[in-house]
Amino acid sequence: MEKKASEDRFNLLHNLLTEAHIRALEGEEYTAADLKAAADWLHKNDISGVAVEGSPLDNLRHLVPVINPDDVKRAVNGA
Repeated sequence: MEKKASEDRFNLLHNLLTEAHIRALEGEEYTAADLKAAADWLHKNDISGVAVEGSPLDNLRHLVPVINPDDVKRAVNGA
């Protein structure tokens, strides 16, 4: 039975995948699939960010509407 890859090999693979995602997104002609793959990679590696005021993440946060669960229930139930 083969042994698992060493930590150095895992780190190399992690770095190569990370750099590939960065290159794809820096190319400015990325697809929705590229964005999804990069987002999945961040999620699977438990990477998160802090929306510091004025940062791109903060700007994105302001674009996402706040959803009130009670409003959704009323809209679904027609009340």
